[in-house]
Amino acid sequence: MSVARIRSWKVWAAVSAAVVGLTLPAVAATPAAATTHAYDDTYYENAVGKTGTALKSALHTIISDQDKISYDAVWNALKNLDQDPNNSSNVVLLYSGVSRSKNLNGGAVGDWNREHTWAQSHGNFGTSAGPGTDLHHLRACDVRVNSTRGNKDFDNGGSPVSGAPGSYTDANSFEPRDADKGDVARMILYMAVRYEGGDGWPNLEANESTSNGSVPYHGKLSVLKQWNEQDPPSAFEERRNDLVYSTYQGNRNPFIDHPEWVEAIW
Repeated sequence: MSVARIRSWKVWAAVSAAVVGLTLPAVAATPAAATTHAYDDTYYENAVGKTGTALKSALHTIISDQDKISYDAVWNALKNLDQDPNNSSNVVLLYSGVSRSKNLNGGAVGDWNREHTWAQSHGNFGTSAGPGTDLHHLRACDVRVNSTRGNKDFDNGGSPVSGAPGSYTDANSFEPRDADKGDVARMILYMAVRYEGGDGWPNLEANESTSNGSVPYHGKLSVLKQWNEQDPPSAFEERRNDLVYSTYQGNRNPFIDHPEWVEAIW
């Protein structure tokens, strides 16, 4: 549910309460309800029922069984993964929701390029096969919007982002539009579970900082948790997760299948 819709509900509820003379409690985010998934008895068999560090460890083992692709191969993968459901010739761009021709990939103004949701500099993994090419956090994004986001951590607030209505930024943080908030949260937290430092890559972790720079951390965890609750997985995310699993990497983002596992771990 978007922030606008939540605010509208609050206004309606307050008016209704006044009419009948009731006092309503404050509206608070409700943790994602426990869900079941088709892969619970197979892919997630060793994770179901666990919480905390045990769950995180089990998921890490599961999703680390992954095929890696080259950075060049990411272009064609994104053309498939981020395809506009209403126009198969286009991709939907992260942070803006703009539908743009698949053929406009590149580095010029008006093009789209490859956004690393977990910024490459947060761990200095670059574009090498592994975290630098992991499709679970790579998305098509407008070149200028991608540049505006840069390597900033995620948090609420700031000034409007040109070319991405509903997104905001300040000196050290970036807030995606409401429709992308949960997507971003689940991508960042996937990376924090997938890369634990045991396979030659940095140990990536989510934290409360918005000044992480080149250390292998990304914030802001408390806000990412709120975004996960506020913006549940969409059909677009679910299709993407299925395709990454079946066509490219052979692993899944568990927080798309089980968003309640975010709260179970953090």
